[in-house]
This record gives sequence, structure tokens and C-alpha cells, in this order.
Amino acid sequence: MLGRANYIALVGGGKQPKFPQNKVIIWDDAKQKAVITLEFRTSVNRVRLSRSRIVVALQNSVHTYAFSSPPKKLSVFETADNPSGLCCLGSKVIAFPGRTPGQVQLVEIETGNVSIWPAHGSPLKAMELSPDGEVLATASETGTLIRVFSTANCARIGELRRGVDHASIYSIGISPDSSLLAVTSDKSTLHIFDLPHPLHTPQNEWSVTNKHVRPTSSASTMGSSDETNKQKWGILGKIPMLPRVFSDIYSFTSAHIEVGDDPGIGLGNGAVSSYVPIPGVPGGRPAKGIIGWLNDYTILVIGAGRDGRWEKFIVGEGDDGKRRCVRNGWKRYLGS
Repeated sequence: MLGRANYIALVGGGKQPKFPQNKVIIWDDAKQKAVITLEFRTSVNRVRLSRSRIVVALQNSVHTYAFSSPPKKLSVFETADNPSGLCCLGSKVIAFPGRTPGQVQLVEIETGNVSIWPAHGSPLKAMELSPDGEVLATASETGTLIRVFSTANCARIGELRRGVDHASIYSIGISPDSSLLAVTSDKSTLHIFDLPHPLHTPQNEWSVTNKHVRPTSSASTMGSSDETNKQKWGILGKIPMLPRVFSDIYSFTSAHIEVGDDPGIGLGNGAVSSYVPIPGVPGGRPAKGIIGWLNDYTILVIGAGRDGRWEKFIVGEGDDGKRRCVRNGWKRYLGS
């Protein structure tokens, strides 16, 4: 959907799709009709819209168009396999996977200049562009690190550690003021980090500018403090020559999330098969753990599966002066 405008991008999917999976339909909800149709040779994995651009991600390419009627094709970029349709569209840049697994490709909208650099040693799993367009955050299929890059010069400005064991990253989300980064994974955990930013001070004055919360109001709150980044491993983090996990930057708070279970398919006699992929859906499964920021301190996380629900979290300072992430509410939208 294009912000709060009346344009919606539709792609066919599910068991009985209304549209073909290789077409993008731009729907004008005010006129109640399709105003633009784009057709491709392969299935569409993702669409991004801005007031001037339409960006379509396929399995091995990204196509850009001018948002006009009829739409004008501007460019096509080759990518590595991109089953999740990773693509970010800002006011100044477009970001998506490069031609080699683990690479990032950044395109300046005004000039068309393209930058490509290695972000990870394994294929990309998630990426997110900050609302101000200054920062790009990426994660790989390994799922242990989130790397942060400046879009101005493609330099890496930070590295955030989710954990030491492998995980599948569900979503990365950056707060509206580009000061915090949230990440979810199949570990059923929401992590919150201070976002390294070339234009911001290292730490915000939370006690003055952010909402005050009570850390004891929810069971889904995990203990934390602003010293977590440096003190997680105590004195071990200061000893040279030890593995980097002892000195990496960790989240300052985290919380448990409900991501839901994937339903099995009954085969009789109590047997259950593996999950049947959903046609037209990248990866064949409903997206889980999707992050959305309502404001600079309020997060929504959308689950999936048989017990799909959304959860609302508040990030702020507790009575003890430590920053916390507290679940403030939830509601089922699927299941009984």
C-alpha cells in the first residue's frame, strides 16, 4: 500500500488466487478499479511503492518503473536467488540483494548510480531501510548478526549480535525516528537495539523523551539495562584475544513473542505430513514475526499459523531506570 494514499499493489496467491501470480495489479481504491497492470515471466515475490516508483522483486531480478499511467520501465537489475523478495524502497535509494549470495545492491534513484558490496558470507534473509534513508540493516540466513551500513558511502557502521546460535530471522524493523532497531526470529524472541546512525548521538535521553513503563506489568518482559552491550559477559568482554562474541553489541532488552504453529495436513491414522506450501507466497508459508512501529516506542508484531495473533509492545524506562520491552496487549485474528 502506498502510505495513506488510495493505491494498493495486489499479487495473486493462495489456493484460489483472483489474479495470476506473475502479474502486479495497482488498484485505485477510490475509483474501485485497477489502474496499472504489470506482467512478468515468473512469479512476483514482492512489490514496493512510492509516489514516483514501482519496484517489483522476482526470483532473480528487480524491475523498476515510473509510477505513471502507462508505467514507464526504467531499469532491470540481476540478483542472486531472492525467494523472499527482499527489497527496500526509500525516497533516495533502492536496496536489494546483489548478484552473489550475501551481497547488497544499492541504487541511487536520482542518478542511477549502483553500489554493490559483500554484507554477509551467506545469503541474505532480511533487510530494512531506515525511515530517513540513511541506514540499511541486513541479516543473513545464519541469523546471528545484524549488520548496519550507511547508505551515503556503503560503509559498515555497526554490527549487532542477536545471539550465538543459528536462527531464522523473521523481520527487521526500524523506529520512525531511526534510533532503535527491532528484530524477530524463530527463537520466539523480539530483540531491541540502539541503532548505529551516522547522524545521531550514540544514546537517546530516554527518561526525558520516551514513555515510562512498569517492568512488572507483563510476563513477556526480560531483564535488561543500558549497560547490556558492554557488560553482558562482564570482565570477559574486556580481555583481548577472546572470541568476538564476548565483545559484540547485544540488545539492551528483549521479550518473548508468539509466532504461532504451522498447521499440519492430516493423512489418516493419526499421521501428519509436512506443511503444504501456499502457492504464490514467498517460501510457501505465511510470514511470521512481522514488525511494525506505531511510533518511536510502540511495536506491533504479527504472528501466523493456526493461532495467529498480533502483539503490542512498549519500549521505555522502568522504575529502576533500566530500559524494558513490555507486552501491552494482544489479540487473535486467526483460529478459534
